[in-house]
Amino acid sequence: MAVNHWHKVWNPMTLFYYKYPDGFLLSLLQQQEMARNALSFPGRGSVPTLGVLTLLLLLLPLRSLAARHDYYNALRKSILFFEGQRSGRLPPDQRVRWRKDSALHDGATAGVDLTGGYYDAGDNVKFGFPMAFTMTMLSWSVIDFGRNMGPELRNAVRAVKWGSDYLLKVTAVPDVVYVQVGDAYSDHNCWERPEDMDTLRTAYKVDRAHPGSDVAGETAAALAAASIVFRSRDPAYSSLLLSRAIRVFEFADKYRGAYSSSLHSAVCPFYCDVNGYQDELLWAAAWLHKASRRREYREYIARNEVILRAGDTINEFGWDNKHAGINVLLSKEVLRGRAEFFESFLQNADGFICSLLPGISHPQVQYSPGGLIFKAGGSNMQHVTSLSFLLLAYSNYLSHANKAVPCGETSATPALLKRLAKRQVDYILGDNPLGMSYMVGYGSRYPRRIHHRGSSLPSVEAHPAHIACKAGSRYYQSPNPNPNLLVGAVVGGPNSSDAFPDSRQFFQESEPTTYINAPLVGLLAFFSAHP
Repeated sequence: MAVNHWHKVWNPMTLFYYKYPDGFLLSLLQQQEMARNALSFPGRGSVPTLGVLTLLLLLLPLRSLAARHDYYNALRKSILFFEGQRSGRLPPDQRVRWRKDSALHDGATAGVDLTGGYYDAGDNVKFGFPMAFTMTMLSWSVIDFGRNMGPELRNAVRAVKWGSDYLLKVTAVPDVVYVQVGDAYSDHNCWERPEDMDTLRTAYKVDRAHPGSDVAGETAAALAAASIVFRSRDPAYSSLLLSRAIRVFEFADKYRGAYSSSLHSAVCPFYCDVNGYQDELLWAAAWLHKASRRREYREYIARNEVILRAGDTINEFGWDNKHAGINVLLSKEVLRGRAEFFESFLQNADGFICSLLPGISHPQVQYSPGGLIFKAGGSNMQHVTSLSFLLLAYSNYLSHANKAVPCGETSATPALLKRLAKRQVDYILGDNPLGMSYMVGYGSRYPRRIHHRGSSLPSVEAHPAHIACKAGSRYYQSPNPNPNLLVGAVVGGPNSSDAFPDSRQFFQESEPTTYINAPLVGLLAFFSAHP
């Protein structure tokens, strides 16, 4: 089906909408009646008609007889993806066999060991800011949804540890955090396998004289979240993670400043902190409060709530902006009756939920004609998975408290929030206008030409000879599918019209990232147990 045609028939003001070639037509009156049943709650009123229709259209599956997704299979693959992103010396039980050891001398120029960790996307730089956020979200996925992961819980925990081990290395020196390994300009000038890498491996750090409260704060949050994952599994390791998180947070808070200012030429425009460092300080304090239960962090949050602008941009959440995450995380305390002093965060979280509802959503949050959350900028799936994770987490917190969110005349129940989150997951897995999965290796149709060096170049096993910097260009430009399947990778996804160019050259659409997958792990775990 042509994208333009899809856009036309998905207009909520039209009398009918099309439910896929093998589907059926649904009348406007039927839509309204179904919407009233879905969205009207006693004493809460109902949504205005346009909001009803928009929300209904986005909640209904695209296919009348859509096959039930294998969420557990998708979960397994989403976790496997992280093994394809590993840097350093790979363990004997490495399952992505076409990957080999890489970057074994990282940190040597600075006299430290910075081997390990993850490549964040399709290049070979280790960017600390998105890597730390990845680890925070992967840990949160395990904390909230690990009980739904079955045998895959072991692999998820191993994925957390691969990242947390690296974060311990980059924070080994007091009042120093190594925040990047690799020169991004040098790396992006080449199309090389990580195993062949001969570009500059410069190690960049923040310290007292060159502060980076944003990246240090996120690193502290990641260490604190990981300490919860290992609290009962490995108490000694958990204690090490927590003590390091405390030390790194103290450094981030005492020596305030944005790492984009201290290391502008190295980190910009790749992972510039546009939003400021204040949210990361609150985010770190929130995770330290959760991990340690120390009063000092509760008091820090209460004391700095206004100063650090807790109520700003409540509908943003990602590696650069933590506001919505802070509000949802702290709201759990309020909803369980344990922290009334965080009431303002609950109000912010409610506002965040309302800003995402189709039909009454915030101007910064749009939905594509096919029903995908869309925010301007690159790699849209990062917004889809992160915001959907918060929808699901908050729905669970509301369920335990037997609460719903009042949004004007609408009451957003936990069940509604779960349906919204599930609709986004189903879109990723193939319930979309193109009928394709955006997870590599899931379903019969998925991206074959992802923007990823290791996946697109011949493996070391298939081509043992070194492939130099510019020699890889012919593989980048090739129209052929990638020779190595990066199973579980979720790409940046379609544009605002649901169109997707399966081409390496369109990196915003075709590049996978770890911070797309990390929150998706939690979503898939939940829906594998509650389809």
